Amino acid sequence: MTNNENQYARQRKWMFYLLAILVLGAGFTPYLRIFLGLLLGSAISFYNLYLLQKKTIEFTEAVATKQKARGLGTFSRLAAVALAVILSLRYEEYFNMIAVIIGLMTSYLVIMIDFIMYKNKDSA
Repeated sequence: MTNNENQYARQRKWMFYLLAILVLGAGFTPYLRIFLGLLLGSAISFYNLYLLQKKTIEFTEAVATKQKARGLGTFSRLAAVALAVILSLRYEEYFNMIAVIIGLMTSYLVIMIDFIMYKNKDSA
């Protein structure tokens, strides 16, 4: 595996761990709306992370083979975010809107934490 593929695999692994923790939080704490909101936002964030990684691989392969490079799927990712917001507004009794928005940012936190943790290991 290349360095980027290892990085993508690590990020997906950490997102799965985070989703598992959120499921446990929803199941065993009295803060169901908050954890369901975090879970919805994080699930959409994980989907967006997967789409971004897939499109990045396709983009780099197209550039390397000097083919026409397609976009990175910004519209698809924004549509997924819109879906999460619409769901949380429609089912307000189940999802906390602020928690959904925080959950939507979790993949970016995972990317930053992964970069910080493995920045020094790659240069060594």
